[in-house]
Amino acid sequence: MIFDPPLLIAFLVYLLLILFLGVKAYKRTHSLGDYILGGRKLGSVVTALSVGASDMSGWLLLGLPGAIYLGGISEVWIGIGLVIGAYCNWLLVAKPLRLYSQRANNSLTLPDYFENRFNDKSRVLRVISALVILLFFTFYTASGLVGGAILFESSFGLEYSLALLAGAFIIVVYTFVGGFLAVAWTDAFQAMLMLAALLITPIAVINEAGGAGTVLDQLEQINSENTNWFANLTLLGFISLIAWGLGYAGQPHILARFMAVEDPQKLNSSKWIAMSWMVVVLFGSVSTGLAGITYFVGQPLANPETVFIILSQSLFNPWIAGIITAAILSAIMSTIDSQLLVSSSVISEDFYRVFVRPKASEKELLLVSRIAVVVIALLALAIASDRNSRVLELVSYAWAGFGAAFGPVIIFSLFWRSMTAISAVIGMVVGAVTVVVWSNLSGGLFELYEIVPGFLFSSLSIVFVNLFKLEQNESILSQYDDVQDSLAASDY
Repeated sequence: MIFDPPLLIAFLVYLLLILFLGVKAYKRTHSLGDYILGGRKLGSVVTALSVGASDMSGWLLLGLPGAIYLGGISEVWIGIGLVIGAYCNWLLVAKPLRLYSQRANNSLTLPDYFENRFNDKSRVLRVISALVILLFFTFYTASGLVGGAILFESSFGLEYSLALLAGAFIIVVYTFVGGFLAVAWTDAFQAMLMLAALLITPIAVINEAGGAGTVLDQLEQINSENTNWFANLTLLGFISLIAWGLGYAGQPHILARFMAVEDPQKLNSSKWIAMSWMVVVLFGSVSTGLAGITYFVGQPLANPETVFIILSQSLFNPWIAGIITAAILSAIMSTIDSQLLVSSSVISEDFYRVFVRPKASEKELLLVSRIAVVVIALLALAIASDRNSRVLELVSYAWAGFGAAFGPVIIFSLFWRSMTAISAVIGMVVGAVTVVVWSNLSGGLFELYEIVPGFLFSSLSIVFVNLFKLEQNESILSQYDDVQDSLAASDY
């Protein structure tokens, strides 16, 4: 085991700060609504930064730099697709969902929102959407645990299995204790740490190499395709990269932030803060991958996803390296905590309260939520125990699953007045099944990223089913009209 006191001390100080925020949040968590959505009291800055941090995850500091390190600048199209998708999500989904989720019987979770939006007495929508969340979030959480294991293994020389357990323990503790507020506060802090790390690391490499021009020349000399934006890209490959942006409208951990903001009018300023942060960190992540190509020329890395970790520890003194190591863990933690929280809320709010103990007390529901955090983490640990798991592969599967299953349903539910519950159910099932089946096929058209056919087939099935019978329930239509009137009256 590696023992570098400055690196370890800097890292431990960061962890203590995170745990402090968890304990502080615990003191302000008195009900299930507080635990799941923080009582809908998030401010604009915390909303913006926590959306960004929970979105980007370990993919930003491990998966994307690794992809750029292997494939050159052509992998940047993932980031471009994400920027476009994120902006559309803020513009079209954020405020309508915030208003609608509160008007629809103060819905705390997405399954809750779906059931209340369509007045689904059968509970089918709630059950299916809850199962989709638990399925894909288990894989998503596993991707973060793999990232944490890579970090602890590379930084402190721990065995993979021990590193996996260490990362999981840290994340589970403060999520278990503090709930949504702990997650949102730590995410906002982690977002700033990630921003700093992604700015100073590529700048340090470029300065050491003699400037940006020198780095570009070196990239060309190593392989001319490193700077070719379309190198080795087929049409299907290009569409697959750009299509990552389709996933935003269906990500429960991101949508939960929209639902939790204190004042819907604050979402406008949140949008610009979040988008500015996102553009800068994606630029830093891509620059880090490119810098790694020149820095490690002649000595290729065994695991490309460690390029940012090894760069930071090679370039900086142990104190700075400890802070950057903390930033990497921040990226990983900021998504896992959100995923664990959403999954636990599904178990407590959408299963336990509805089907097991309808009259359960708030204290009992809080306990169930906290136990669920541990259970989901254990399932994710089992998936992540495969030493050959790759962060990007696990993230892409879960991202596609949510994007295809929930994205079209969310969008149509907010903008199609006469959408029915049965069309939502069919769209959700078609999207999820398409992703699962498509991802297990290969060759030809099946090389297309599964979110594309999943999103398309889900959307078409919603339209097709709804054409047979439009919604006629006056209370549902009246509620929709009330939300639209509120949106029209706002300046957002």
